Formats: sequence, C-alpha cells, structure tokens
Amino acid sequence: MNTNGKPHVLVLGGNFAGLGSAQKIREFAGDAVDITVIDRKPYLLFVPNIPAEVFENRDPSHSLHMDLVKTLAEDDVHFVQGEITALDVDNKQVDYTPSERPGSAPEAMHYDYLVVALGSRLAYDRIEGFAEHGHTVSDSYYGNKLRRYLHEGEYKGGPVAIGSARFHQGTATQDLVPTADAACEGPPVETMLSMATWLGKHGLGGPDKVTVFTPAEMIAEDAGEKVVGQLLDIASGMGFGYMNNTQDIQRITAEGIEFANGQSVEAELKIIFPDWVSHAFLKDLPIVDDQGFVLTDMLMRNPKYPEVMAAGDAAAVTVPKLGAIGHQQSEIVGRQIAKDMGRMSAEQADQALEPVVYCIGDMGNNQAFYIRSDSWYGGDTQVLKMGHVPFLLKMQYKNMFFKTRGKMPPWGLDAAELMAEKIFA
Repeated sequence: MNTNGKPHVLVLGGNFAGLGSAQKIREFAGDAVDITVIDRKPYLLFVPNIPAEVFENRDPSHSLHMDLVKTLAEDDVHFVQGEITALDVDNKQVDYTPSERPGSAPEAMHYDYLVVALGSRLAYDRIEGFAEHGHTVSDSYYGNKLRRYLHEGEYKGGPVAIGSARFHQGTATQDLVPTADAACEGPPVETMLSMATWLGKHGLGGPDKVTVFTPAEMIAEDAGEKVVGQLLDIASGMGFGYMNNTQDIQRITAEGIEFANGQSVEAELKIIFPDWVSHAFLKDLPIVDDQGFVLTDMLMRNPKYPEVMAAGDAAAVTVPKLGAIGHQQSEIVGRQIAKDMGRMSAEQADQALEPVVYCIGDMGNNQAFYIRSDSWYGGDTQVLKMGHVPFLLKMQYKNMFFKTRGKMPPWGLDAAELMAEKIFA
C-alpha cells in the first residue's frame, strides 16, 4: 500500500484509542508518515453513553455511531474494514480478511510502526447462562436488547442484580500499575444508579430493588478509598444492596446469579459486565503478557520491539480499562512517532503516562456523578461530585466529540475540572 517511501504507521482498531492515536500521529508527525487504520466496523461506537440511551428508550445505534471513513479521510488516513487474523512482529506484517462482505480472500499488510489499539474481547461467551438470562450495555446490540426488555413489558418489576465478572490481569506489569479484580467498574455504578431512577419513574420501586456486586474487596477500587467510601455511604442510605468479594460469576440462571465464592443473589434482571480478554491473534506473541495484553513501558512502546506501541484496552498498563486512560496514551503514541520522525524533541515527546481516573456516570433524572482520582497510582487526588453539572458535562462531551470528530480541544479536561470542582461545586 505504501509506495512513496514514507514510513507506514498501521493502527489496529478504530474506536477511541485507535482513532485518537491516528489523529495524534497526524497532528504531531504531519506528512512525515502514511497512516492506515484497520477495524472490523466502519464506525466508532460511543460506548460511555449507551446506558443513558437505553434508560431513555433511545436506540443507541441511531445516536452513538460516528462514521470512521469520512472522519479519518479528513486527516488523510486510509481506512480498511477487516478482521485481523495474525501478526508477525519479526517480519512487521499483519494478516487480515476484508470484512465488508463474506468470502473475502485473506490479505497482508506491512508496517514500519504498529499501534495496537483494538480494545479487548468482552468474554460474555465464558459466562454460563448469559445468552439466555443476562443483559448488558456494552454495545448497540445488547443495549437494544435491554431497552426492549425494559420498555416493551417483558420486565415484570422483580429484583435487579448489577456487577462484574472477575478480570484476569497479566502479571508482567505489576511494577507499573496496580492489580485489579474487575476491568472497569464505573459502568456498574452508573447502571445501578440509573436503574434505580428508572424504577422510580415507572412506579416499580427504587434502590431497594437493586443489588450491585463486585469480585473485588471494594467496588470501583481504582477511584480510591475516599471516593468509594462516599459512594457506598450514599448507596447504603438510598437502600441499594451490596455484595463484595464474589470472586467471579459462576453461572446465571432464570432465578439469579451464582458466584464463585458460593454466594448467590436472586434477580429477575441481571446486568453483567464481563472479563476483558485479549484477542486470539495476540496470544503467545513475544510482545504480550501472560494474558495476551500488549506489554509497553509508560511511553507506550514495547521494550523488545520499540516500533510496536499500544493504546487503550489492548495495552497491559491500561488498568482499569478506561477510555480516559486510552486518550492519554493516544497522545503519547503520537508524540513518540513524531519524535522518531524528527518532528518533536525528546523533551516534548518523552512525557510518560501518569494515569488519572476520569469518570462521569449518568444517574438518571438529569443527574450524574463525576470522579477524578489518581490515588490508586500513588497520587493524592480523590474528587467526587454529584448533580446536574456533571450530567451536562457528560452529554456535552459526547456532542462536542461528534462535532469535532474526536478532536477534543486541549482545554476540555481543564474546563470540566473547573466547572465540576470549583464553579458549580
């Protein structure tokens, strides 16, 4: 594909981390490189707002899909719709099958730089009984399945259980990031609060109908003990049920959920967040950890193959699997390639990842919670705010993301902090 002699940057994945990496590489490296993005779908799915759409009875596929082809073309980035099947890091080659129509012949593409940013595989297929009895809000299909269940009369008003399966994190990055028992628990917290609001609006009860569970000692542990303590105090006061140390989901039945620690919970509605696992083609490669996540330093480069980088959920150092961390990593990737191209100094480019947990979750009724915390990584910041302003920030972030096609202004996070923590606190 590359015939002009420029280094070819191949980005695997086109959602937040993939799109962000491609855009930042172009911004910082300019025309010094050719860029190709491969993804199995030609659109970005704005995952964080799926719960809000579901509870308001709006089809997320109508409002949360952003065209990738036109978006990437604005930065002269080529897009290929295909399914990755193999990666040869010694010969710098990616094998893929074009996926626009069934029956395509396998093809291969060479790269000079590789950015692995295609997220994780959500392992619902490893949860016994999920297909028959489980629900979730991780994509348009499952969001619409839950939306119809809630709004078309199938749900009868029984108990609700919401929580996570155990996350199996690799062991090779324990000196860089903490170890998590759940991949990301902002969504379960958001969903439990929104579910309680929905129940109240529909005359079906309130928080006392909802139990939230976690495989960990403490739910949303990455937010910090202070923030989680505040959340649990609020939730307990509202009447939510809470189960911790469930270890994992053993089985989902029509009657409820059975956990690996021997406990169970009765529930008519089971909303589940699964294990995040590596894509099959990455397993056993020399660039991954024991779970198949791409090993990098905090400049997002693989130590053995520095031309291989990772951003977002596919990276081993992304813990929790949180979009805000992927956004930070995408900028680092762009700066690293710009440095190699002579377009940026080492002083500017070599700013290592300092993870910060940013999370804004819908609570229903035009309310939301806002979390900013770095305490899990050794910092001293733990902020929790609740109210209408965080809701406005969440909704306006989505609107601005679509309007700018992912190119959020650099002052965006600072403005959000100012509004949520200072002006309207």
